[in-house]
Amino acid sequence: MNRWRSIPLWQRVIAALVLGIIVGRLWGAGAENIKIIGDVFVAFIKMLVVPLIFFSLVAGVASIGDLRKLGSVGWRAMLIFVVTGQISVWLGLLLGTLIMPGAGVDTSALTMGAVPEPAETSWREMLLGMVPQSPVQVMADVNVLPLIIFSLLLGIGILMAKEDGEPVLKIFESGSVVMQKVTAVVMELTPFGVFALMAWVAGTLGFDALAALGKLVFLNYFGCFLIIVFIYGGLLKLIARVPVIGFFRGMVDAMAVSYSTASSNATLPVTLRCAERNLGVSKSVASFVISLGATINMNGTAMYLGMATLFGAQIFGVNLSWGDYGMIALLGTLGAVGAAGIPGAGLIMMALVFSAVGVPLETIAFVAGVDRIMDMMRTTTNITGDAAVAVTVASLTGELDRAELISADDV
Repeated sequence: MNRWRSIPLWQRVIAALVLGIIVGRLWGAGAENIKIIGDVFVAFIKMLVVPLIFFSLVAGVASIGDLRKLGSVGWRAMLIFVVTGQISVWLGLLLGTLIMPGAGVDTSALTMGAVPEPAETSWREMLLGMVPQSPVQVMADVNVLPLIIFSLLLGIGILMAKEDGEPVLKIFESGSVVMQKVTAVVMELTPFGVFALMAWVAGTLGFDALAALGKLVFLNYFGCFLIIVFIYGGLLKLIARVPVIGFFRGMVDAMAVSYSTASSNATLPVTLRCAERNLGVSKSVASFVISLGATINMNGTAMYLGMATLFGAQIFGVNLSWGDYGMIALLGTLGAVGAAGIPGAGLIMMALVFSAVGVPLETIAFVAGVDRIMDMMRTTTNITGDAAVAVTVASLTGELDRAELISADDV
C-alpha cells in the first residue's frame, strides 16, 4: 500500500487511462461488466457536490475577515475576478460551439434512460427560483443556484456579525478543511474509476469516443493558453502596465508546481513567494488577493465547465437555448468559485452545471478518464490568474515595487 501511495496520483491516473483503453479494445463490449467500478466513483463525486459547495463558499466569503477590506483593494480584485471569470466561461462556450468536440459520437450502444430536456422556464420563474425558500430542501434536491445564493448570504452574515460570528466561522472553516480531506480520499479512487470508465468507453463506443476526448483535451489546453496569453497578458500590459515576459519569468516556479500538483492550495505558498519576491507585490496585497483568488478565482475551471457542458450536450443530443448558455455562464463562474483548490474538484463541479441545463450526468463518466490531464493545465491557469490580478491591483493602488518586478531583459 505504501508503495502504491508513493507513486504520484497523476502517474497512477495516466497508467490507469492507458491500461483501460487497452483492456477496453481487447475486451470489446464485455468491458461493460466492469463499468460498475466507474459508476461507484462517479456516485462518490456526486455525493460531494452539496457539502463541498456549501462549506467552501461560506468559508471563502467569510475568510475576507472584514467587510472594510472590500475597499480599494477588495472591490478591484473582486471585479477583475468576476469579469475574467465571465470572459473565460464564454470562451469555453465559444470553443465548444465552434469545434463541437462531442459531435459524431454514436451512443446507440449505451443503455440509459431518455435524455432529459432542459426545463422551459420564464425569466421570472428563474429569478424567483434563485431565492432559497427552504435551504434544507434546496440541499436535498441538489438545487445548486439557490444553494450558492444562500451560501454567499450566510458568509456575508458571518462577516457582519463580527466577533459573534467567529464561532460559526470556525465551524465552516473546519468543515471546508474536512470536506477537502474527504475529497482527497475520494480522489484516491480515481485510478480505479478511470480504468473502468476508459475500458467501458473504448470497448463500447470505440475510437470515435476516444477521438472526441482527444479533442476535448486539446481544447482545454488551447483555451487555457488563450486565457493566460490574452486575458492575463492584456491585464498586465494595458492596466498594470508591467512587462509581461518579466511576469511569466517571475512565475515559473509557481506554474511548475501547480502543473505537477494540480492543486491551487498546494501551490499557494509558492505563488505568494513569487508574487512578493519576483513581482514586487506588497505583502498585504499579495496575501489578501492571492489567498482569496485561490478560493474564488478559477478561470481555467470556469472555461472548462462551459466547454464540458457543451461536450455532454453534443454527445447526448441535448439542445441548449441562449438562456441555457446564460445559465451555464453564471453557474460556470459561481461553480468555479465553489471549487476546492485540490485535484479533481472540477469533476465535482460538473454535476452542478450539468443538472441545471439537462445534460446527463453520464457525461462525467466520459471525461473522468482524462480529467487529471486537463486539471493540471487548468490549475496552472488559475494560479497564474491569481498572481496577475495581484500585480494589477497592486499597480492600481500604489502597492507594486516595479524595481523588483523581473525585467524581460533579465536572464
